Amino acid sequence: MDPRSGRGGAAAGVSPQFEAEPSIRVAAPDGATIAVFAATPVPDARPGAGSARPVLLIHGTTADHTTWRVTGPLLARARPVLAMDRRGRGASGDGPDYSIEREFADVAAVAEALAGRGDTGGAVDVVGHSYGGRCALGASLRSTAIRRLVSYEGAPTPPGVDYAADAALARVAETIRQGRHDAALESFMREVVGMDDAGIARYRADPVWPLRVAAVPTLARELDAEASPAAGLEALSKVTAPVLQVLGTASRPEFRTAITALDERLPDSRVVEIDGAAHAAHHTHPAAFVAAVEAFLGD
Repeated sequence: MDPRSGRGGAAAGVSPQFEAEPSIRVAAPDGATIAVFAATPVPDARPGAGSARPVLLIHGTTADHTTWRVTGPLLARARPVLAMDRRGRGASGDGPDYSIEREFADVAAVAEALAGRGDTGGAVDVVGHSYGGRCALGASLRSTAIRRLVSYEGAPTPPGVDYAADAALARVAETIRQGRHDAALESFMREVVGMDDAGIARYRADPVWPLRVAAVPTLARELDAEASPAAGLEALSKVTAPVLQVLGTASRPEFRTAITALDERLPDSRVVEIDGAAHAAHHTHPAAFVAAVEAFLGD
Protein backbone atom coordinates (compact mmCIF):
# COMPACT_ATOMS: atom_id res chain seq x y z
CA MET A 1 0.00 0.00 0.00
CA ASP A 2 1.18 3.53 -0.76
CA PRO A 3 1.58 5.14 2.69
CA ARG A 4 0.50 8.47 1.24
CA SER A 5 -2.86 7.14 0.16
CA GLY A 6 -4.41 7.01 3.62
CA ARG A 7 -6.21 3.79 2.67
CA GLY A 8 -5.97 0.30 4.09
CA GLY A 9 -4.14 -0.63 7.28
CA ALA A 10 -0.64 -1.88 7.96
CA ALA A 11 -1.93 -4.10 10.71
CA ALA A 12 -4.02 -6.42 8.55
CA GLY A 13 -3.52 -9.96 9.80
CA VAL A 14 -0.97 -8.82 12.36
CA SER A 15 -2.72 -7.00 15.18
CA PRO A 16 -6.25 -8.15 16.01
CA GLN A 17 -5.75 -6.31 19.31
CA PHE A 18 -6.85 -3.16 17.45
CA GLU A 19 -9.93 -2.53 15.39
CA ALA A 20 -9.27 -3.35 11.73
CA GLU A 21 -10.36 0.07 10.50
CA PRO A 22 -9.52 3.47 11.96
CA SER A 23 -11.86 4.71 14.65
CA ILE A 24 -11.38 8.25 13.37
CA ARG A 25 -9.31 10.05 10.76
CA VAL A 26 -8.01 13.48 11.68
CA ALA A 27 -6.93 16.19 9.25
CA ALA A 28 -3.53 17.63 10.16
CA PRO A 29 -2.96 21.36 9.65
CA ASP A 30 -1.09 20.72 6.39
CA GLY A 31 -3.86 18.47 5.05
CA ALA A 32 -2.35 15.05 5.80
CA THR A 33 -4.85 12.53 7.13
CA ILE A 34 -3.90 10.79 10.38
CA ALA A 35 -5.55 7.44 11.13
CA VAL A 36 -6.38 6.53 14.72
CA PHE A 37 -7.23 2.97 15.84
CA ALA A 38 -9.12 1.86 18.95
CA ALA A 39 -7.57 -0.88 21.08
CA THR A 40 -9.61 -3.96 21.95
CA PRO A 41 -9.47 -4.65 25.72
CA VAL A 42 -8.13 -7.98 26.90
CA PRO A 43 -10.93 -10.38 27.99
CA ASP A 44 -10.48 -9.74 31.72
CA ALA A 45 -11.55 -6.11 31.34
CA ARG A 46 -12.01 -4.42 34.67
CA PRO A 47 -15.38 -3.13 35.86
CA GLY A 48 -16.00 0.33 34.51
CA ALA A 49 -13.71 -0.15 31.52
CA GLY A 50 -13.98 2.74 29.10
CA SER A 51 -15.17 5.22 31.72
CA ALA A 52 -11.79 6.80 32.45
CA ARG A 53 -9.94 9.48 30.52
CA PRO A 54 -8.77 8.29 27.07
CA VAL A 55 -5.15 7.54 26.30
CA LEU A 56 -3.48 8.24 22.95
CA LEU A 57 -0.49 6.04 22.05
CA ILE A 58 2.28 7.36 19.76
CA HIS A 59 4.73 4.91 18.18
CA GLY A 60 8.42 5.44 17.46
CA THR A 61 10.63 5.38 14.39
CA THR A 62 9.95 2.70 11.69
CA ALA A 63 6.87 1.52 13.61
CA ASP A 64 3.11 2.07 13.32
CA HIS A 65 0.20 1.70 15.74
CA THR A 66 0.67 -2.08 15.91
CA THR A 67 3.77 -1.64 18.07
CA TRP A 68 1.25 -1.27 20.93
CA ARG A 69 -0.38 -4.66 20.25
CA VAL A 70 0.76 -6.01 23.64
CA THR A 71 0.29 -3.04 25.97
CA GLY A 72 -2.58 -1.27 24.19
CA PRO A 73 -5.19 -3.94 25.08
CA LEU A 74 -3.85 -4.10 28.66
CA LEU A 75 -4.25 -0.35 29.12
CA ALA A 76 -7.69 -0.60 27.51
CA ARG A 77 -8.95 -2.69 30.46
CA ALA A 78 -9.65 0.51 32.37
CA ARG A 79 -9.94 3.31 29.80
CA PRO A 80 -10.45 4.04 26.11
CA VAL A 81 -7.12 3.54 24.32
CA LEU A 82 -6.39 4.78 20.83
CA ALA A 83 -3.19 4.53 18.81
CA MET A 84 -2.31 6.59 15.75
CA ASP A 85 -0.26 5.80 12.69
CA ARG A 86 2.14 8.71 12.38
CA ARG A 87 2.36 10.37 8.99
CA GLY A 88 3.92 8.47 6.12
CA ARG A 89 3.02 4.94 7.18
CA GLY A 90 0.18 2.51 7.81
CA ALA A 91 -3.24 4.00 7.15
CA SER A 92 -2.11 7.62 7.50
CA GLY A 93 -1.24 9.98 4.70
CA ASP A 94 1.74 12.27 4.28
CA GLY A 95 2.54 15.79 3.20
CA PRO A 96 4.87 17.24 0.58
CA ASP A 97 7.30 18.54 3.22
CA TYR A 98 8.50 17.11 6.50
CA SER A 99 9.60 18.48 9.85
CA ILE A 100 9.20 17.31 13.41
CA GLU A 101 7.01 20.36 14.00
CA ARG A 102 4.48 18.78 11.62
CA GLU A 103 4.54 15.66 13.80
CA PHE A 104 3.91 17.85 16.87
CA ALA A 105 0.95 19.39 15.07
CA ASP A 106 -0.38 15.95 14.08
CA VAL A 107 -0.41 14.72 17.68
CA ALA A 108 -1.96 17.96 18.90
CA ALA A 109 -4.70 17.71 16.24
CA VAL A 110 -5.53 14.12 17.18
CA ALA A 111 -5.58 14.98 20.90
CA GLU A 112 -7.94 17.86 20.24
CA ALA A 113 -10.20 15.70 18.11
CA LEU A 114 -10.40 13.05 20.85
CA ALA A 115 -10.94 15.67 23.55
CA GLY A 116 -13.89 17.04 21.59
CA ARG A 117 -15.67 13.72 21.11
CA GLY A 118 -18.86 13.22 23.04
CA ASP A 119 -17.82 9.77 24.26
CA THR A 120 -14.35 10.79 25.45
CA GLY A 121 -14.78 14.50 26.16
CA GLY A 122 -12.00 16.22 28.08
CA ALA A 123 -8.24 16.50 27.79
CA VAL A 124 -6.48 13.23 26.94
CA ASP A 125 -3.35 11.55 28.25
CA VAL A 126 -0.59 10.70 25.76
CA VAL A 127 1.99 7.90 25.86
CA GLY A 128 4.86 8.00 23.37
CA HIS A 129 7.70 5.59 22.68
CA SER A 130 11.10 6.86 21.54
CA TYR A 131 10.59 9.36 18.68
CA GLY A 132 6.90 9.20 19.55
CA GLY A 133 7.75 10.41 23.04
CA ARG A 134 9.54 13.36 21.51
CA CYS A 135 6.45 14.08 19.41
CA ALA A 136 4.23 13.90 22.50
CA LEU A 137 6.44 16.39 24.34
CA GLY A 138 6.38 18.81 21.42
CA ALA A 139 2.63 18.45 20.97
CA SER A 140 1.96 19.40 24.58
CA LEU A 141 3.48 22.82 23.84
CA ARG A 142 0.85 23.34 21.15
CA SER A 143 -2.35 22.12 22.75
CA THR A 144 -4.19 22.26 26.06
CA ALA A 145 -5.98 19.04 25.07
CA ILE A 146 -3.07 17.03 26.54
CA ARG A 147 -3.37 16.55 30.29
CA ARG A 148 -0.44 14.27 31.16
CA LEU A 149 2.16 12.54 29.05
CA VAL A 150 4.50 9.58 29.24
CA SER A 151 7.74 9.58 27.28
CA TYR A 152 9.47 6.21 27.08
CA GLU A 153 13.10 6.96 26.26
CA GLY A 154 12.12 9.87 24.02
CA ALA A 155 14.11 12.68 25.64
CA PRO A 156 16.50 14.76 23.52
CA THR A 157 20.16 14.37 24.35
CA PRO A 158 22.01 17.28 26.00
CA PRO A 159 24.80 19.09 24.11
CA GLY A 160 27.79 16.85 23.47
CA VAL A 161 25.82 13.60 23.77
CA ASP A 162 24.32 11.64 20.88
CA TYR A 163 22.36 8.40 20.65
CA ALA A 164 24.69 7.23 17.88
CA ALA A 165 27.93 8.30 16.26
CA ASP A 166 27.72 10.36 13.09
CA ALA A 167 29.39 7.52 11.18
CA ALA A 168 26.69 5.06 12.25
CA LEU A 169 23.90 7.44 11.24
CA ALA A 170 25.65 8.03 7.91
CA ARG A 171 25.81 4.28 7.28
CA VAL A 172 22.10 3.93 7.97
CA ALA A 173 21.28 6.87 5.68
CA GLU A 174 23.48 5.54 2.87
CA THR A 175 21.89 2.09 3.10
CA ILE A 176 18.45 3.70 2.77
CA ARG A 177 19.61 5.68 -0.28
CA GLN A 178 20.76 2.41 -1.84
CA GLY A 179 17.25 1.03 -1.41
CA ARG A 180 18.42 -1.70 0.98
CA HIS A 181 15.64 -1.15 3.47
CA ASP A 182 15.91 -4.49 5.26
CA ALA A 183 19.62 -3.94 5.90
CA ALA A 184 19.00 -0.33 6.92
CA LEU A 185 16.49 -1.40 9.57
CA GLU A 186 18.88 -3.96 11.01
CA SER A 187 21.70 -1.42 11.04
CA PHE A 188 19.50 1.11 12.83
CA MET A 189 18.40 -1.41 15.43
CA ARG A 190 21.97 -2.49 16.09
CA GLU A 191 23.86 0.77 15.96
CA VAL A 192 21.32 3.28 17.25
CA VAL A 193 18.87 1.34 19.41
CA GLY A 194 21.55 -1.08 20.69
CA MET A 195 19.85 -4.39 19.86
CA ASP A 196 22.05 -7.52 20.02
CA ASP A 197 22.07 -10.63 17.81
CA ALA A 198 19.39 -12.39 19.85
CA GLY A 199 17.17 -9.33 19.78
CA ILE A 200 17.56 -8.97 16.02
CA ALA A 201 16.73 -12.65 15.50
CA ARG A 202 13.54 -12.34 17.57
CA TYR A 203 12.53 -9.18 15.76
CA ARG A 204 13.09 -10.73 12.33
CA ALA A 205 10.92 -13.70 13.33
CA ASP A 206 8.05 -11.38 14.28
CA PRO A 207 5.38 -10.85 11.58
CA VAL A 208 5.69 -7.07 12.01
CA TRP A 209 9.26 -7.05 10.61
CA PRO A 210 8.09 -6.54 6.98
CA LEU A 211 5.91 -3.64 8.12
CA ARG A 212 8.89 -2.01 9.81
CA VAL A 213 10.95 -2.51 6.67
CA ALA A 214 8.18 -0.84 4.66
CA ALA A 215 8.42 2.22 6.95
CA VAL A 216 12.20 2.56 6.55
CA PRO A 217 11.92 5.39 3.97
CA THR A 218 10.65 7.58 6.83
CA LEU A 219 13.71 6.79 8.95
CA ALA A 220 16.20 9.13 7.31
CA ARG A 221 13.99 12.18 7.69
CA GLU A 222 13.32 11.42 11.34
CA LEU A 223 17.02 11.03 12.11
CA ASP A 224 17.57 14.46 10.57
CA ALA A 225 14.59 16.00 12.36
CA GLU A 226 15.82 14.87 15.78
CA ALA A 227 18.68 17.33 15.44
CA SER A 228 16.41 20.32 14.86
CA PRO A 229 16.12 23.01 17.58
CA ALA A 230 12.38 22.29 17.93
CA ALA A 231 13.20 18.75 19.07
CA GLY A 232 16.07 19.79 21.34
CA LEU A 233 16.47 19.99 25.09
CA GLU A 234 16.02 23.75 25.34
CA ALA A 235 12.71 23.72 23.46
CA LEU A 236 11.19 20.66 25.11
CA SER A 237 12.21 21.70 28.63
CA LYS A 238 9.42 24.30 28.33
CA VAL A 239 6.78 21.57 28.68
CA THR A 240 4.56 22.34 31.69
CA ALA A 241 2.25 19.32 31.64
CA PRO A 242 3.09 16.56 34.14
CA VAL A 243 5.57 14.16 32.53
CA LEU A 244 6.56 10.60 33.36
CA GLN A 245 9.77 9.39 31.71
CA VAL A 246 10.25 5.63 31.49
CA LEU A 247 13.76 4.17 31.38
CA GLY A 248 14.91 0.58 30.94
CA THR A 249 17.86 -0.29 33.17
CA ALA A 250 19.41 -2.32 30.32
CA SER A 251 19.10 0.50 27.77
CA ARG A 252 22.09 2.31 26.32
CA PRO A 253 23.59 4.85 28.78
CA GLU A 254 22.72 7.73 26.44
CA PHE A 255 19.04 7.19 27.21
CA ARG A 256 19.68 7.69 30.94
CA THR A 257 21.77 10.79 30.28
CA ALA A 258 19.04 12.33 28.12
CA ILE A 259 16.23 11.45 30.52
CA THR A 260 18.13 12.87 33.49
CA ALA A 261 18.88 16.11 31.66
CA LEU A 262 15.23 16.63 30.72
CA ASP A 263 13.97 15.60 34.16
CA GLU A 264 16.18 18.23 35.79
CA ARG A 265 14.67 20.94 33.62
CA LEU A 266 10.96 20.10 33.60
CA PRO A 267 8.78 21.72 36.29
CA ASP A 268 6.60 18.63 36.86
CA SER A 269 8.53 15.46 36.07
CA ARG A 270 9.28 12.05 37.44
CA VAL A 271 11.26 9.04 36.21
CA VAL A 272 10.48 5.35 36.63
CA GLU A 273 12.95 2.58 35.79
CA ILE A 274 11.93 -0.87 34.55
CA ASP A 275 14.46 -3.38 35.77
CA GLY A 276 16.05 -5.51 33.06
CA ALA A 277 14.25 -3.76 30.20
CA ALA A 278 15.89 -2.04 27.25
CA HIS A 279 14.21 0.03 24.53
CA ALA A 280 11.20 -2.27 24.10
CA ALA A 281 9.68 -2.73 27.55
CA HIS A 282 6.22 -2.38 26.03
CA HIS A 283 6.93 -5.81 24.49
CA THR A 284 9.37 -7.45 26.89
CA HIS A 285 8.04 -6.17 30.25
CA PRO A 286 4.40 -5.27 29.51
CA ALA A 287 3.08 -5.73 33.05
CA ALA A 288 5.70 -3.41 34.54
CA PHE A 289 5.25 -0.88 31.77
CA VAL A 290 1.46 -0.80 32.10
CA ALA A 291 1.65 -0.59 35.90
CA ALA A 292 3.96 2.43 35.70
CA VAL A 293 1.75 4.19 33.17
CA GLU A 294 -1.47 3.47 35.04
CA ALA A 295 -0.02 4.65 38.36
CA PHE A 296 1.07 7.94 36.81
CA LEU A 297 -2.12 8.61 34.88
CA GLY A 298 -4.27 7.76 37.89
CA ASP A 299 -2.22 9.80 40.37
